[in-house]
Amino acid sequence: MAGAEGDPLVADTTSALGALLGYRAYARRWVFLLVLSLLNFSNATLWLSFAPVADTIAHRFLLSTKQINWLSLIYLVASIPSGVVAIWVLDSVGLRWATIVCAWLNFAGSVFRTLPFLFLEIQDPFAFLMGGQTLCALAQTLVIFSPAKLAALWFPEHQRATANMIGTMSNPLGILVANLLSPALVKKEKDIPMMLGIYIIPAGLACLLATACLWESVPPSPPSAGAAHSTSEKFLDGLKLLVRNRAYVTLAVCFGGGIGIFSSFSVLLEQVLCVKGYSNEFAGLCGALFIVFGVLGALVLSLYVDRTKHFTEAVKIGFCLTSMVCVAFALVSQLQGQTLALAAICSLLGLFGFSVAPIAMELAVECSFPVGEGAAAGLVIVLGQAEGVLVMVLLTALTVRRAEPSISTCQDGQGPLDWKGSLWWEQP
Repeated sequence: MAGAEGDPLVADTTSALGALLGYRAYARRWVFLLVLSLLNFSNATLWLSFAPVADTIAHRFLLSTKQINWLSLIYLVASIPSGVVAIWVLDSVGLRWATIVCAWLNFAGSVFRTLPFLFLEIQDPFAFLMGGQTLCALAQTLVIFSPAKLAALWFPEHQRATANMIGTMSNPLGILVANLLSPALVKKEKDIPMMLGIYIIPAGLACLLATACLWESVPPSPPSAGAAHSTSEKFLDGLKLLVRNRAYVTLAVCFGGGIGIFSSFSVLLEQVLCVKGYSNEFAGLCGALFIVFGVLGALVLSLYVDRTKHFTEAVKIGFCLTSMVCVAFALVSQLQGQTLALAAICSLLGLFGFSVAPIAMELAVECSFPVGEGAAAGLVIVLGQAEGVLVMVLLTALTVRRAEPSISTCQDGQGPLDWKGSLWWEQP
């Protein structure tokens, strides 16, 4: 069966049959995917723009690193209540309006963060930074739920996993850029306003394209039989069905835990590594390797799964290998001078763990029929954000400051943190 589905002759026959039945894939589906991907990319850069230079920003504003962590943690906290609203918006209001509202929230948040530096002379702009991050966090819940729904409504069956991969992986691509760009831009404290201004550019472009180029939530003719006969349950009825679906709940808890660990890894990586003498640039490189190998792995895995339909096997193997690499990171990150080993571990963590994200999202949609795609994908993300909040709060709470001299390169002006207990608690 898998071989037949990957056969070009069979694919051509299926396309011809679909044309006879009135199914059609519109070229403008790629424009919608481009807008959604750019928006997802921009939102991710705004989320992680502070984390790679957390110590510098903390020193500039006389804040603790825990306060700086809240600039990223607010994304996870805000997405829990707003995520439920976003699920309803996607399934009730439609994909087009959800994307436009998301684009304007994202752009407004990126601008709001820069107001203290552009127009106001105030000593403590933390409230503006947090306010802007909160607006961006509200936008995140809409954009991060959308790729699965876009793939289901606009793309034919043989392109759904690939379209989902492109839309989903634009988020880690934004994280990759933030990991590399923030340390490169912020060499001194006076560079912070320039960094914030640069991150406005993709947010503004995504807002412009979403407003001008998106005209409908669904295509005039469905691209496949699945899209044609897609009948979503009512919002509350759909949530009840999801809670009672054992396969979906198992996937949501496991994949949600992975999202939580990934969020904590992205936000806290610089703070973990600087204690052992690693530079901000190296921490950014490790974060970049994590994303690059994750995107490459997702591309290969999505193409493979599109042909073989081995969704479950790919997710299970990915989860097992990721658990092993997490243990290796907890060990090696507490040693000095292990740059090559850490770089390799972060690469493998992305290759095994992050590459299964679009596959798991597609599997969540597949195993939750007839619940709407927005609800199926969204509830997984909401659960993952809740687990991310729990993981980050516990990780930072379990750290201990050491007064003795160390080789720490952290620039927050405080004593070095001991992360040993925290990292071992995190392991599955």
